[in-house]
Amino acid sequence: MKRLSLLLAVALGLATAVSARPAVIECWFVEDAGGGKLAKKPAALLLRQGAESPPLRPDLAPERYLKIHDPAGALQAAFRQYPRDAPAPRCEMSLYVPLPASAKWLSGLTPEQSCPRALDGTWLMVSMSSPFLSLSSLLRPQSEPQPEPALITMATAVLTVFTHTPTPRIPMGQDALLDLSFAYVPLTPKAPSLTPGPPPFGLEWRRQHLGKGHLLLAVTPGLNGQVPAAREGAVAFAAWDDDEPWGPWTGNGTFWLPAVRPSQEGTYLATVHLPYLQGQITLELAVLKPPKVALTPAPLVWAAPGEAPPELLCLVSHFYPSHGLEVEWELRGGPEGRLQKAEGQRWLSALRHHSDGSLSLSAHLQLPPVTSEQHGARYACRVHHPSLSALGRSAEVTLQVAGLSGPSLEDGIGLFLSAFLLLGLLKALGWAAAYLTTQNSMEKVQHSTFLYFSLLILSPFPNSSPEGGCWPGGQNPALEFTQTCIKSRHLKQA
Repeated sequence: MKRLSLLLAVALGLATAVSARPAVIECWFVEDAGGGKLAKKPAALLLRQGAESPPLRPDLAPERYLKIHDPAGALQAAFRQYPRDAPAPRCEMSLYVPLPASAKWLSGLTPEQSCPRALDGTWLMVSMSSPFLSLSSLLRPQSEPQPEPALITMATAVLTVFTHTPTPRIPMGQDALLDLSFAYVPLTPKAPSLTPGPPPFGLEWRRQHLGKGHLLLAVTPGLNGQVPAAREGAVAFAAWDDDEPWGPWTGNGTFWLPAVRPSQEGTYLATVHLPYLQGQITLELAVLKPPKVALTPAPLVWAAPGEAPPELLCLVSHFYPSHGLEVEWELRGGPEGRLQKAEGQRWLSALRHHSDGSLSLSAHLQLPPVTSEQHGARYACRVHHPSLSALGRSAEVTLQVAGLSGPSLEDGIGLFLSAFLLLGLLKALGWAAAYLTTQNSMEKVQHSTFLYFSLLILSPFPNSSPEGGCWPGGQNPALEFTQTCIKSRHLKQA
């Protein structure tokens, strides 16, 4: 039972994938109308059909109503990942003339300049584009349309090139991987003049940006000729996926570009070259970097009632590209208690360029005078950019009106720390004063002792004193001075 359930689930999944593919693609057939003008006529491609007959299209000429024969399954593979609810891709059809490639490094594909007779006849080139698919296919229609009930022309898809990433969006600094698949159906299978196996091919990737084109990569699997050197570290995984002797064959030409920079964005052209046939698709590579948002002053801004708060500065830094950037100022809370657009004068600075190619700017908001009702309101700077979601990215500050806010826990902690530091400072000053006082007292005693000994040494000692003392009258000035100093010192201490 489990195997049966699994097989049933796989069958239902395949049926869903097939039914998701569009059955009919509406196109425009574009041709030269002369005088530098183009004429557009309606056309249609019938990609799949059930058991019933093709639907009637009397509005289309039979040569522009094509039923596609796709032996390689390239169109089915291209639409396998197409979203069910997505609109059909834009489609254009035009005449195509087989020609040899003009590049010298591709000369080995067409040693004979004359086109083989097997390629004679009418050729059509179909191009489809959408956000999910970019496709180019060379069709070989039959010469005569099928008869009634519906006039329709059978056409074989000979060379089909497509990608599922037509609009890659790569973050700046990351590697870009651009997928590319192609398929080829030989017109003359098992011909004696043909060599079994897939033919050699050429693959080139080019970039066009600001009116300039650059060849980034060229490879020729199966050929020995010289090709231009790859640029910017580009690599391609170019090879056939299978080696069936007579085809059809599918191949891969996925392109890898390391660490993309803003200078590498633009239109990328991928071309697959076969002898006298070329298939080309375009991809639009965009480089993105989301902005950083910072708001100052933060997290609080103070103002007195009737005064204007300080100017708010919103720094939007290191983003790319510049187009699509929007800065909005919001007021949350306030008197009305809801989200609204902030009032005040606002302006943006000039763009500043960084060495890595990213950009920065600053947004300014000068608020009007505030009222007490605006206490606790929050001002937010919201930034929208293609690299961000629809909500964007924001930063905010809270408005505090002076005189209306009580002390918070943070305020209490701040006051405690301030008092603790002030007490420590007073203690340190007291210790310093006591130390200086002690030092002064010791210096005075030392000074007095020094004077005493100095006078004692310098005093003369006469030998013929009648009183028998050192000085007349029996008095010694040094001794008297010392006694006087000592007495005054005791009196001060008492």
